[in-house]
Amino acid sequence: MSRYARARVLVIAGSDSSGGAGIQADCKIITALGGYAASAITALTAQNTLGVHGVFEVSADFVRAQIRAVLEDIGADALKSGMLVNAEIIEAVAEEIRNAAKGGGKIPYVLDPVMVAKGGAALLSPDAVGKLREMLVPLADVVTPNIPEARELTGITIRSESDARKAGEALLEMGAKAALVKGGHGDGDELVDVLVLKDGKSMRFPNKRIDTVHTHGTGCSLASAIAVLLAKGLGLHEAVEQALAHVRRGIVEAPGFGKGHGPIAHAFH
Repeated sequence: MSRYARARVLVIAGSDSSGGAGIQADCKIITALGGYAASAITALTAQNTLGVHGVFEVSADFVRAQIRAVLEDIGADALKSGMLVNAEIIEAVAEEIRNAAKGGGKIPYVLDPVMVAKGGAALLSPDAVGKLREMLVPLADVVTPNIPEARELTGITIRSESDARKAGEALLEMGAKAALVKGGHGDGDELVDVLVLKDGKSMRFPNKRIDTVHTHGTGCSLASAIAVLLAKGLGLHEAVEQALAHVRRGIVEAPGFGKGHGPIAHAFH
């Protein structure tokens, strides 16, 4: 049996010309963790470590065609979405995820609700946030917002670990099976990622903050790492724990490229 037999991940996201985030980061980290990455590209970005300099949107119909082409032939053991650009693409993605579930069981789906790039550029149109909340959050096995994204989705201002837990609970009330509220945008030397589960339980993953600017694409990379580990059959807690450890090591081993927020090492040795 091929080592990829249970590790096919279809990523639905935008491209990053610098290679640090988006589809490029997704494919790198999925491969590094022993998976097989396929993609449906939602947008091309002219991007580097200093910011996003241009976005070329792909039509919703062509995003749909990419998803169908992969699922009808190669298949997938997990799905992950990142930058979805607009409401039309969100609607197409939601429909295709629901259709995939009809064809032979639910495929684990990791939703990274990408809204703003590291440099501040908007990656999701304002009118699409409601669509994401309404159509994709209920399909997700786990949603992985950072603090600003969790606030945008739930309306909860997050100043503490307790607030993060409340935001996660609000995402579960919207239909998600689990929520990982990431603490990297918080204050202080310690950051805590909070995983909130349907059974009322929550788990905390504390870590000391790493003093570095090389964090470009960490959100994309983490969500894809979780997806491939779920595809390989790990439980959610173990998948999150291992994904966080891998991304943290990637930050430590960052190659130091660029003049701004540099990329991590997705496949460190």
